[in-house]
Amino acid sequence: MTTLFQRDFDKVPEPTLRRLPWYLSTIKLLREKGEHYVSSTQISKDINVDASQIAKDLSYVKVSGRTRVGYEIDGLIAALEAFLGFTDMHRAFLFGAGSLGRALLGDSGLHQFGLEIVAAFDVNPDLVGTEVGGVPIFHTRDFVQKMSEYQVNIGILTVPISIAQQVTDEMIAGGIRAVWNFTPFRIRVPEHIVVQNTSLYAHLAVMFNRLNFNQIK
Repeated sequence: MTTLFQRDFDKVPEPTLRRLPWYLSTIKLLREKGEHYVSSTQISKDINVDASQIAKDLSYVKVSGRTRVGYEIDGLIAALEAFLGFTDMHRAFLFGAGSLGRALLGDSGLHQFGLEIVAAFDVNPDLVGTEVGGVPIFHTRDFVQKMSEYQVNIGILTVPISIAQQVTDEMIAGGIRAVWNFTPFRIRVPEHIVVQNTSLYAHLAVMFNRLNFNQIK
């Protein structure tokens, strides 16, 4: 199978980028079952996405399959992982070592997808100086100093919403170039800063609304 990598990510629709990891997980499961080839139709059956949409999404990755056979699984996995950035290790700082923050620190699965949290920051004296999952927790005032020690450009935001913007401003001033925002607060950043909002509460609202709607029907 011929594999080329598309590097102009601005042209890739965000919905496509969100679906590609679903395909990757499904394909890996098929490999574990001993499969060597996979078609968009097979993927479609497992994740309930139209096969034509899957084929269109995979076209951005620039992989080619064989007629009536499909994509060679090992090559497709390698292409997807490289395209999504999972093969490169991205180092990150976490800001806010509360319950959610500590859960992320203990999530070894992030490392498998190319994200390594190398340090966390908090103001709670009971947390500063401790470790979670081998990751040290420093006082927030040490952030700028630690930026000179670690090669980090990603900040994970899990602080209370009352200080979300303040901490974001400090992160950016200190050299953070991308923010993974887990707070329900819509942070404001300069245009050159990448932001990914992942509000658990927003997703809860959608789930509750759909659940109630289905119960009323």
